[in-house]
Order: sequence, then structure tokens, then C-alpha cells
Amino acid sequence: MTDWAKFIQAKTALAANGAASSGPPAAGRVPPGQKQVNDFPVLDLGIRPDIDARDWTLRVFGLAESELCLDWPEFQALPQAGMTSDFHCVTRWSRLDMDWQGVPARELVALAGPLPEARFVTLHGYDDYTANLPLSALLDDDVLLAHSVFGQPLSAEHGGPVRLVVPKRYGWKSAKWLKAIEFHQTDRPGFWEVRGYHNDADPWAEQRFGHLGKGEP
Repeated sequence: MTDWAKFIQAKTALAANGAASSGPPAAGRVPPGQKQVNDFPVLDLGIRPDIDARDWTLRVFGLAESELCLDWPEFQALPQAGMTSDFHCVTRWSRLDMDWQGVPARELVALAGPLPEARFVTLHGYDDYTANLPLSALLDDDVLLAHSVFGQPLSAEHGGPVRLVVPKRYGWKSAKWLKAIEFHQTDRPGFWEVRGYHNDADPWAEQRFGHLGKGEP
């Protein structure tokens, strides 16, 4: 078995069997099968891009009226917001009340102007990771393109300079090291979805595995 295959197998086992560190659950706040933690575990593909904010750009393209390519000053000039939300990882840990700062995703979507036929997005990371979402999920008012957490710039290990935060989905949908957002008509399962993870990733429904999305015309 190759090292890459071993990595995929180990990550899938964590999702199935649970992570090591845990604390007492918070009533009504922790989804089924999850355990509350007070740290912020680091999980990635074994590739950790080190991107200086001065070299970072975000491309927004596909089925949109205006293709964007934002550099760091342009991104910082967009409307900013602070949001507190809970983060649920498929490897069975949850951290509550995470304080993020960044640009609301709906602000960026409005700037690009997706065409009427655009119904899905693919999130592209600098590590070549991809995750898929319905466009409607990206428009939720708690979805953030985060550049800071707890008042500090995001470190490289946690996806800095910018990562997506999608609180209503398991963490694998919150793509780190965000490089591009692509609008398209039909669904395109991302990195983990084609490897057996659930297409929708709702932590309250424990959508960890299965139901590979096929998309709709």
C-alpha cells in the first residue's frame, strides 16, 4: 500500500471510529457522534502550503457575470464581519464558539454575480484540494471567508491566509488555503466525496459516508 493510500485509510478510520482527544459534551450543541474539544486539531492532506498574504490571490470564475481575481489588499477592502460559530469535524470532534473574522461569502458571491444556471460551487485550495457545495449553502449568512480566528491571523496549519468556514457542514467542506471558487451548473463531488464521504455533510444527520452526489441538470 502506498503512503498516500495509507493516509486516506487512516483519515477514513478516524471519521468512522473517532478522534483521540475529547471532553464533556455541551447539551444541545454537539451533534450525534461528536465529542467536544477545547483545542483546535490540525487535519490536512499532508500538504501544507506556506503562502505569504502578499502572494495570495483568490480567483472567482465559472458561470458568473464578473470573473474576479482579488489580491490581499482588495480582499481586505471588502466588507468585513466577525462571526461566532461551532466547528464540527468528521473525525468526531467539535469545538464550540469559535470566533472568526473575514468576508461573508455572500458579499463575494454578490460581487461576482452568478448566472441563473449556476447552482453549485467547487472550492479549490492551494494544496489542490477540492470541496463541493450547493450555491445556496455558500449564501448562508454564517458562511465566511475567514482570515483570522480568535483575533489572530490564521496560521498556515489552519488554512491561512484564507479558508472557508461553513458551520452547518462537517469541516471537510470548509476548504483551507482557499485559492478559487468556481460556479457551475451541475454538482461535482470533491476530494473526499469521490472517496466515499457523504455529499451533503450535515453533522446533525451524521452524514459522514455514502450518498455520492450525482448532480442534477
